[in-house]
Amino acid sequence: MLLKLRALPVLLCLVFQFAVFVPAAAQGPENFLQTQREKLSEIEATVDRMEKEVDDQAADDGELVAVRVELERLAREVFDASLAFRPRLTEINTRLEQLGEPRKEGEPAEPEEVTRERTRLLDEKASFNVLIGDAERLSVRINSVVDEIAELRRDLFTRTLSRRYDISAALSSDVAGEFTQEVGRVYKRVSAWLTFVVKYRLKSLLLATALATIAALALLFGGRRLFGDFIEPDPTETEPTYLSRLSLALFSTLIPSLSIGVFLVSTYYFLDYFSLLRSDIAPLLWSLFSVILLVYFVYRLARAILAPRRPNWRLLPVRSQAAQWLLVLAVFTAVSTGFDYFMDQVYSLFGSQLSLTVATSLVATVIVGLLIMAIGGVSPLDDEEGRPKQWPLKFRYLLFALGAAIIVAAMLGYIGFARFLSQQAVVTGAIVATMYIGFLTAGAITSEGAFANSWLARRLERYTAFDETALDQLGLVTGMLINTVVVLIGVPLILLQWGFRWADLTAWGYRIAGRIQVGSLSFSIVGILTGILVFVVGYFVTRWFQSWLDGKVMARSRMDSGVRNSIRTGIGYVGLVIAALIGISAAGINLSNLALVAGALSLGIGFGLQNIVSNFVSGLILLAERPFKAGDWIVAGGVSGTVKKISVRATEIETFQRQSVILPNSELINAAVGNWTHRNKLGRMEIPIGVAYGSDVRRVHEILLEIAKSHPLVLKNPEPFVLFAGFGDSSLDFEIRVYLSDILMQLNVQNDIRFAIVDAFEAEGIEIPFPQRDIHVRSGLFRAQGPDETPMDEEPADETEEEQDDMPTGRRRRRRKVDPE
Repeated sequence: MLLKLRALPVLLCLVFQFAVFVPAAAQGPENFLQTQREKLSEIEATVDRMEKEVDDQAADDGELVAVRVELERLAREVFDASLAFRPRLTEINTRLEQLGEPRKEGEPAEPEEVTRERTRLLDEKASFNVLIGDAERLSVRINSVVDEIAELRRDLFTRTLSRRYDISAALSSDVAGEFTQEVGRVYKRVSAWLTFVVKYRLKSLLLATALATIAALALLFGGRRLFGDFIEPDPTETEPTYLSRLSLALFSTLIPSLSIGVFLVSTYYFLDYFSLLRSDIAPLLWSLFSVILLVYFVYRLARAILAPRRPNWRLLPVRSQAAQWLLVLAVFTAVSTGFDYFMDQVYSLFGSQLSLTVATSLVATVIVGLLIMAIGGVSPLDDEEGRPKQWPLKFRYLLFALGAAIIVAAMLGYIGFARFLSQQAVVTGAIVATMYIGFLTAGAITSEGAFANSWLARRLERYTAFDETALDQLGLVTGMLINTVVVLIGVPLILLQWGFRWADLTAWGYRIAGRIQVGSLSFSIVGILTGILVFVVGYFVTRWFQSWLDGKVMARSRMDSGVRNSIRTGIGYVGLVIAALIGISAAGINLSNLALVAGALSLGIGFGLQNIVSNFVSGLILLAERPFKAGDWIVAGGVSGTVKKISVRATEIETFQRQSVILPNSELINAAVGNWTHRNKLGRMEIPIGVAYGSDVRRVHEILLEIAKSHPLVLKNPEPFVLFAGFGDSSLDFEIRVYLSDILMQLNVQNDIRFAIVDAFEAEGIEIPFPQRDIHVRSGLFRAQGPDETPMDEEPADETEEEQDDMPTGRRRRRRKVDPE
């Protein structure tokens, strides 16, 4: 019953998809045409209304963005509507080709039914062409309005930055009184709201605050549990690594800042959810929360980079006193920028005089400019003699130029431009600094051996069997993931600071997610990423299933290792093929559209990939027939060794000299291959041995047979056999033939038997001869000789009969015979 309930949502989704993607032909041509006409008419009416809104809201950037997003949605609907015509047009064209051209004069008349069918199809095709033309015209119109909105927004942004204000009114004495009045109005309104909420909605206020606090604490304690070593430094570590310092700076900034952000956003959300926010309080509260988050984030970032009280964890090589001053200056810069932003929202809400806005922004931007120049004037470094040293020249000039530009722009009346520069210096600078730390952290993690020595790797080693190589590869993946996350989060935040809005980013996201049409093949970037993700998941699931099947199922059945390897390899390839097919399907690519690619691939196979395909098919045959398996001792051509791995292209063989030889599978299929351990490891071993002429051959036979039978590794059945092989040039040749249960032990058995033969023959006085040769020296050949040397044609003194008798049989020196002239 539970399984049925779980399957119910899947069935509902299938029914919904079937209802939505009904083919157009099933609706009937007339109904389909009428539906599309009505849809295009509705879109055109909406576009008319959007054009009027553009004219009315030309000075409101937010409204222009909202209109643009709606227009782009309409453009996608028009595009989808034009795509809906294609299947039916394809059917019509196919049917017209089947009917053929109308009969010409002088040709036999065609049936009346064929003429009527052709006329009906042509009329329907003309109706579709009219609708397609309307859709294209409407699409062009929508694009023109979108371009007009983009032009209006550029002009609006340019006017905001280039507009010059008269600051003389802002410097009058009346401005201070107006500022005091506005602050009093804010205080009265906020205090009245708090009094009402505390008096009449206290429970809702406490509940909203409690829920927000719980959410923030959950993130804070969860982050500390996962990244505790990266948030608080180890006081016992006197020389932390560069990766440790970067990780501490990154996570000690992000985790606490995210916790504060979650608390503020949750508080705003729950206050609004319980209807505690008034329309005049919500903008003030949101602006205040934004300023608090900005100041806290800048404080955490500056504290993480400068580390005034922990010089060994400091990222910048600055003096401790200078680090404290830089932290204070950075925080005051953020406070000034945040105060300017908050008061601008207050003035906009209360409709204050323009002079008050100009005066506040003037003071705030000048303060920010002075603070930036003060940061450039600090001497934070140490020279070679340990005395204070200023920033590098280029960086110092950059800070002075930025601060001076803000001050000059404000004093000349370009308040909008001065505010823009000051906000970018603080907010964008903080975001860029955080991204830079993230990139440095990713680079440090991807360096060789860095991730294996990290805290995360030590935790992974507790629960996994990753070796050093796997951890190093995992470090590469982690670095790439960090870079991706930094870009995906940092770039949108920077774009928001540069005048773009969330609606712009959403529109770009829709464009990226939209389908790209290349001929009859359509795909999307999001679909491709989804397909890649599905394939990666399928890959890891396949590897896990292989390990589980091999370690939990086949290992218990005591299956042969070669069979286990073949099954494991086959399942791996099947799993990868299935994962690839599912990934392609998830990417939204129709496999039928890949026919052209398959045709080209077939042509390539016919010309240049025969060997690859031959090896691939041969590998499948080897895995299926299993003439040898992993662990077998085979002899293929001039290669003899143990099979280590059989893949679909080649087989890896390890020789007894520990050399890995990669043989293409086609060579193993088309040539003879000897397998010593095909069905079992039983095998016969031969040991040749020779004895001197004159030995007792029957005694030799008995000794050899006794030695062979006495070895513990020699099988009794088939029993050992000693062959009197023949009469050699210098010896009587015998051969010991024994069977071993494990032919891989033959070297050890050969050593043992040979040692036993030597000992037994010495005890019995049986000689093992060596080859002997007669040397004939021709007369008349002399060489330069010393006074004590004997000429070559002079016979050496013969040994006496006693000396000849004392020498062992077979080793007596033969006299050199001299040929007569």
